[in-house]
Amino acid sequence: MPQLSGAALPDPDPRYGAYPQPPLGAGHMSVEYDPRPSAVREARAEVRRQLEKWGLTDHEDILDAAELLVSELATNALLHSASRFRLTLTAAHGTLRCEVADHGRRTPQVLEAGTSESGRGMFLVAALARRWGCHQDGPGKTVWFELGTCGSDDCGRRRP
Repeated sequence: MPQLSGAALPDPDPRYGAYPQPPLGAGHMSVEYDPRPSAVREARAEVRRQLEKWGLTDHEDILDAAELLVSELATNALLHSASRFRLTLTAAHGTLRCEVADHGRRTPQVLEAGTSESGRGMFLVAALARRWGCHQDGPGKTVWFELGTCGSDDCGRRRP
């Protein structure tokens, strides 16, 4: 059973810049999952539920991208760390930030989108997210990405 938490997970690494805590009333949630295959499906469902709750489903592309990319990060957490993982979503200032924290130390790599059945998750994250990154977090790591939610043409797109 996932455990809900309201604790914030700020970026401790200055290379990623300070991430301001959301203002009062902004969306924030955090859920921890056991390392089982159904956790990926549950994380996707939680993303949809939260974005609907926060009124961020007007732009279907944001919802679709968030679900897809969270499922990629959750799958990576299961495959490479085989540990519990925590999904944290924050919506503030026209940005949806999604984080997946696990106990693995392996930094994700962006691979070319070849014909292989696996290994394309971070390629998708890099292609669809406005920004993304990874930092070591105590005994593990946190991989995160951001999508724009403001509705303008370039809001959800990655900037060169």
